[in-house]
Amino acid sequence: MAERIEQRLEDRIPELEQLERVGLFTRKEIRAILRKASALEYKIQRRALRKEDFINYIQYEVNLLELIKKRRARIGYSFKKDEIEHSILHRVHKVFNRATGKWKDDIQLWLSHVAFCKQWNAKHQLSKVFSTMLAIHSNKPALWIMAAKWEMETRLSSESARHLFLRALRFHPECPKLYQEYFRMELMHAEKQRKEKKEFEQAKMDLGEFNYSEEILNGEMARIVYRDASQKIKGVEFQLAVLSIAKLFDFTQDLQKEILESLQSRHADDPLTWDYMARRELELGSLQPTGDTTKQKKVSEMAQREERCCAVFDEAVRAVPTEDMWKCYISFCLERYNRKTNSEELKQKRLERTLSVFSKCHESSLLPEALYKQWLQLLLDSNLSEKAVEVAEAATRHFSQSVETWQMRLQVQIQLKRDDVTQCFEEAIKHVKSKGTLPLWTLWVEWSEGTNSKEDTEALYQRSLHATTPAESVTIKEMYLDWTYRNGGYKKVKRLFTSLCENRPFSLDFFRKMIQIEKEQESCKMLHLREYYERALREFGSTNTDLWLDYIKEELSHPKGKPENCGGIHWRAMKMLQGDLVEDFISKYTLLQTGHL
Repeated sequence: MAERIEQRLEDRIPELEQLERVGLFTRKEIRAILRKASALEYKIQRRALRKEDFINYIQYEVNLLELIKKRRARIGYSFKKDEIEHSILHRVHKVFNRATGKWKDDIQLWLSHVAFCKQWNAKHQLSKVFSTMLAIHSNKPALWIMAAKWEMETRLSSESARHLFLRALRFHPECPKLYQEYFRMELMHAEKQRKEKKEFEQAKMDLGEFNYSEEILNGEMARIVYRDASQKIKGVEFQLAVLSIAKLFDFTQDLQKEILESLQSRHADDPLTWDYMARRELELGSLQPTGDTTKQKKVSEMAQREERCCAVFDEAVRAVPTEDMWKCYISFCLERYNRKTNSEELKQKRLERTLSVFSKCHESSLLPEALYKQWLQLLLDSNLSEKAVEVAEAATRHFSQSVETWQMRLQVQIQLKRDDVTQCFEEAIKHVKSKGTLPLWTLWVEWSEGTNSKEDTEALYQRSLHATTPAESVTIKEMYLDWTYRNGGYKKVKRLFTSLCENRPFSLDFFRKMIQIEKEQESCKMLHLREYYERALREFGSTNTDLWLDYIKEELSHPKGKPENCGGIHWRAMKMLQGDLVEDFISKYTLLQTGHL
């Protein structure tokens, strides 16, 4: 192994001598490079190979290349690149090849090699990398697309790109993304040929041997790709994706028409088809030349376009009366309503239209739960409070077991300061199962804190503790403790804390809150703090290092603290903490002793 490493280091000598001779590096720097290279070589030549060693080797060589580039620019020297950079590039490629040969499944390693080749314009090498990578990872369409795009856009080889796409489709005959990119490539090729022909004609040159087929110029190859794909891929999403690609090219009107006709005939019952057809009305209006028009005319034209869109959507919900179809209609209306406009008349029209569509969808019993929230928000923003209450009530009738829907209705009631809030809360608790009702109870007690008497709120807290599941009661306990301290003072909160400690589970914040309350007292008693810390450590001592450290800090800093207890606390922590937490505790405790924590 040593002989092989020595040989590889000797192979570097010519390039290093050149670096020193031309003044890019000093002799001292050359020696440092050799020492580092020797260390890296030993790591990638040992028996137990590690991927990190290869990555570090490559990164060092890349950094060296970047440094050479900067120094060349600084001194204005651009010669001897074959002897210096090309030698390093060749070595990096060899290391990459060894790494990818060893760890064939690591896609990121392959992509790093691809990126390196692109950065240093190693086209011939990149072609080899793609070839090897695709032979191993032929099951990944994204890699085929990447290789074909590079052939098309960088090497300007439509033939090679087409060949790659055809090979990829043999492995993935039903991959929509492959067909989309192949379709795009054929259109790009047609556009490129059209430009070439136009330039020849403008220069009045004899085309001679150049034979530009009218079929290819008109995108016939793309049409063949589309027809082949549409036989294998049935989804409407693919048709829409292909149509959006075709619209990027100005010579594809016939092709667009064919795709559109196919879309309408094969996917007439799909909401996405209707959604596209409706939104298309906006684009059709914008394609017409408008000339110089006043703002009022523009607003009027926009209103007419939107009306045409809505007419198509109205037809759609009659033809395809499904939840997804209504979602498309409502999404369109909300998008138009949220668009900025200086015309109050247009904004009002959009609002009325949106509210009308929401109402129609609700009447058809097809409005999803999530859209009720958007409807309510729109009504509240428009100061239609009575309608908002009515809609919230209807939502809870449709989704009577949904916590989110009841929460939404209650928030509306509270926001509008309605008299029947308590009755509504009772109704919600009755309909919803006990598990998952925490949001309702927290909302109820928060509302009660600001509205009801202390006695009523306390009774509600007690009730919520029994009504929620043990895991959910943890949050209620924290809120109850905080409210009691704010409204009943220290003695009452201490009694409550003792009472709540009888029933598990607890949260760490529950104990920390009580510790904080004790610290806020004028006569903060260390005896009480110890009690709270000990209770907390019984629950969380095995999983929380900071709790032990805070306990030790308290003994050290409190006037009535006992620093001699710190050793015992440290010993208990070492016994109780689990796994890696012991090392974490030791390092933090050391920082505490040296005054850095």
